[in-house]
Amino acid sequence: MTLQQALTAAIQRLRDAGVPDPAVDARRLLAHSVGVDAGRLILMMHDALPDGTAEAFDTLITRRCAREPVSHLTGGRDFYGRRFTVTRDTLDPRPETETLVGLALEAPFARLLDLGTGTGCIALTLLAEMPDAQGVAADLSPAALAVAQGNAQALEVAERCSFIQSDWFSAVNGEFDLIVSNPPYIDAAEMPDLSPEVRLHEPHLALTPGVEGTAPYVTIAAGAITHLTPNGRLLVEIGYRQGPAVARIFADSGLSQVSIHKDMNGHDRVVSAIKPSI
Repeated sequence: MTLQQALTAAIQRLRDAGVPDPAVDARRLLAHSVGVDAGRLILMMHDALPDGTAEAFDTLITRRCAREPVSHLTGGRDFYGRRFTVTRDTLDPRPETETLVGLALEAPFARLLDLGTGTGCIALTLLAEMPDAQGVAADLSPAALAVAQGNAQALEVAERCSFIQSDWFSAVNGEFDLIVSNPPYIDAAEMPDLSPEVRLHEPHLALTPGVEGTAPYVTIAAGAITHLTPNGRLLVEIGYRQGPAVARIFADSGLSQVSIHKDMNGHDRVVSAIKPSI
C-alpha cells in the first residue's frame, strides 16, 4: 500500500465517523506516523507505507474516529509559531488565543503573571517574545503545571518563569505590570453542546467554573487591582458572547480603559483593562 492509498482510505474512515476536516486530520496523522513534516507528504505519496508505520497509522485513525483530539494523538500543538506539548491535563492551545498574545505584545512588560496557565502557551510565548521579561505561571492543577514546566524547558525560557500551584491569586505574591488569563468561562448548561473532542478529552476544570461562566472574571478583576502595578495591564480571553458582561465587571472593580477586542473571525475574544495610576 502506498502513502496515497493509505491516506485515501483514512480520509474515508474519518468522514464516515463524522470527524470534521477528515482530510486535514488524516494528513497530519500520516505525517506524524511517517515522521515527516506534513508539507513533505506530497513528495512521498507514491512511496510504500512501511508495515510498522501502517499499523501505527491505523491505530491513530481508529482513535481519531473515536474523536480523540489530534493534539493528543501527536502529543503537541503549534501555537504562535512554537510547538507545545499537550496532554489530557491541559486545554488544547487554540488559534483564537493568539489574539490575546498579540495584544499583550503591543506594549513592553518586565514582569507578567499568567493565571490558569495550562500548557503555558500564553506565558511562555510572551517570555519567548520578550527576552528580558520574567514571569509567574499559576495553575490549580499540578499535572498541568508539570506540562507547562516541560514546555518551558523545551522553549528555553524556564530560567525566567516560576511555576506555582494556586487557586487564582491565593498563592500569588508581588506586583506585575502584565496579568493575563484564559480562564474557564463556559456555562455549565453549555457543556453538553461541546464537541466530543472537548467534552470527553479536555479537563472540565479548565473549561467551566460551574453554573455562571463569568464568575472567574470577578475574582480576576479583584485580584488584579491588588497585584497590578500602577498603569499595569490586564488581558483575559472570553467567550464570544461575554464581552459586555466582563467589561462591566472590570469597570465596576475600578479598572480603567476597558476595551473589548475581536479575534480573527470577528468574534469578541479578549477584554483588556489598565489599573489607574491614582
